[in-house]
Amino acid sequence: MITVINGVTSKQILANEVVTILNTLNLDGYFYLGYPVLGGIDGKIKVDALLVCKQYGVVLFDLDMSCGEDIENKITLLDELYNNMEARLKRYSYLSNRRKLQVPIHVVSYAPRYRLSDEDICISLEELKQYLECLNWEQHENYYEKLLEAIQMISKIKKRGNRANLLKDTSKGSKLKEIENQISCLDKYQSKAVIETVEGVQRIRGLAGSGKTIVLALKVAYLYTMYEDKVIAITFNSRALKGQFIQLITNFIIENTNEEPDWDRIKIIHAWGSKNSEGMYFNFCKANNIICYDYMDACRKYGRSADAFDKVCQEAVEMVVSPKTLYDMILVDEAQDFSKYFLQMCYMSLPKESRMLVYAYDELQSLDNKNVDSPEEIFGYHNGKPNVVLDNSNGKSEDIVLSKCYRNSRPVLITAHSLGFGIYREKETREQTPLVQLFEDKKLWEDIGYTIKDGVIEDGKTVTLYRTEETSPGFLENHSSIEDLIQFRKFDNIIQEANWIVEDIENNLKNEELKYQDIMIIHPDPKVTKSYVSQIRIMLMDKKIKSHIVGVQTTPDDFFQEESIAITQIYRAKGNEAAVVYLINADLCAKGINLSRKRNILFTAITRSKAWVRVSGLGNDMDILINEYKRVKENHFQLQFDYPNEVQRKNMRIIHRDMTQNELREIKKSNYSLEDIASKIQKGEIRKEDLDMSVLNTLKDVLFR
Repeated sequence: MITVINGVTSKQILANEVVTILNTLNLDGYFYLGYPVLGGIDGKIKVDALLVCKQYGVVLFDLDMSCGEDIENKITLLDELYNNMEARLKRYSYLSNRRKLQVPIHVVSYAPRYRLSDEDICISLEELKQYLECLNWEQHENYYEKLLEAIQMISKIKKRGNRANLLKDTSKGSKLKEIENQISCLDKYQSKAVIETVEGVQRIRGLAGSGKTIVLALKVAYLYTMYEDKVIAITFNSRALKGQFIQLITNFIIENTNEEPDWDRIKIIHAWGSKNSEGMYFNFCKANNIICYDYMDACRKYGRSADAFDKVCQEAVEMVVSPKTLYDMILVDEAQDFSKYFLQMCYMSLPKESRMLVYAYDELQSLDNKNVDSPEEIFGYHNGKPNVVLDNSNGKSEDIVLSKCYRNSRPVLITAHSLGFGIYREKETREQTPLVQLFEDKKLWEDIGYTIKDGVIEDGKTVTLYRTEETSPGFLENHSSIEDLIQFRKFDNIIQEANWIVEDIENNLKNEELKYQDIMIIHPDPKVTKSYVSQIRIMLMDKKIKSHIVGVQTTPDDFFQEESIAITQIYRAKGNEAAVVYLINADLCAKGINLSRKRNILFTAITRSKAWVRVSGLGNDMDILINEYKRVKENHFQLQFDYPNEVQRKNMRIIHRDMTQNELREIKKSNYSLEDIASKIQKGEIRKEDLDMSVLNTLKDVLFR
């Protein structure tokens, strides 16, 4: 089957005619429209369409609606397309045997208004079909997957780390190299997300590890090559992503065009910014001549809370009536961390006639318990109709779901989802569901790659979900035993925990052939990260292993450093990944107030891992997480739960909601009062009979109803 990827083109009618022919030929591969751009000595050449399939190899299409009769110029163009594609493919030694390229390259012009045809110029669909039917590629079994890798240039773009000095076939370093070598191509959904572009809003949803960040980086680079007169901005919440975006975008543009990017046309900017650094919010405020708040200003006005940025964005959006155009296109990563007001602000910063906004998110990675509203709710209504409606009626995907996970193995991802949702958490009351949170859209389970094994996803019904090889590739887990892939450990004190972590890190560096950049230590609470990790850092130093706290010993834009272990709080970890992830002090996320946010922290931290996960903590609360992990493991890494009814879902949202500082203060005050009363009764300072019976009865009814 041919997968059609609709890129940027002005030749849609001719392309549709070619697709009609391809669909009759029983081919297996991809048909790219408006892709790729070939960089040659004389400049860039934009390919009208490209067919990559097992039966034919590579077919480059020139689509011509003119009435031209200059056959010589047309043949010169086809020769140029051939030569540039051959030069590109020859850069990949694995596509050649000795000096001979093993992939056939064909070039053809479909020019229905020409009066005369030629060997490589077809003037009718019948001629085009005959031309294609004469093609053949006998060696596709040996080279097709590698051909896709070369066309998409993923291996070149990602610049895999050099692991040439590996000595042990069974070391973690060797296993990691094998994993990285197998992640070399975009799947059809990722390809659509990169290349398919709409004149409006496009939404990309995907679970952790599905490639959202690399897709957005490649999309920026693709749009840059296709729209030479437009300014493109990409924005994000985690400042540590900036370096990653610069690297990916630079590599893609150079590989495509043989030219360095023009950074006047690409803006890689943080969502907020400050008085000393560029940001989407600050640029919007300055351009529209309204007050700007930095972090401290926002906290002074709205309180030191997670939604301070949301408040300043809301104020900015509501103050501006006729917004200035700042960019031609905007792409937003980590949209789950932003309110609708930030997305509205981005939308308002685009030209009215063509508001090209792309935003990507994973709802379970929200660390502030935000839900991403529907496009209708975000961008509003006009004359009773939504300003933005996502559909695929034009053949291009405006709402893309990335269901395949390329970072986390099946056991790791399902463990993360299990803890994140509280699937195997102990019930607190008989009526209450053990779940902490749940997708509002029941269909989303299947969209993100789960398959129903038993039951149905309906209120009050039991369902069992699992992941198949199709959405969780086996090579991500087959390299190691479950006991090595995932470990949960409980310790009595910080010293014991630190000692275990440091010994394991030393072993990974000295015996398992891993690099410093393969290791990440995550702490869940930014307020105490620096003090909590001090013992780990001292012990690492004693073993002559350097470490750094991201954003403290480094600039906010830097994450990994040469010959140093990255230690980070959870907010800076987002968007980054490492082979081995140590989540320490995880007991903080087991229970208590703001449980949805705490469980999202567990999910986000665990899903930073490309291979191995180590979760550790202290005391009885760590037992809660260990028991939940034991249950998901006993259930063979499947999610089995009773789908809560509407009343249970409502209670779940209320109980585990992210509370304001005022609510937390009131709860603390109430708990203190109850604790004081209980203590005085125990000491005999007051008697039970002294308490108002009506108050006791009310408390009894509330607690035990």
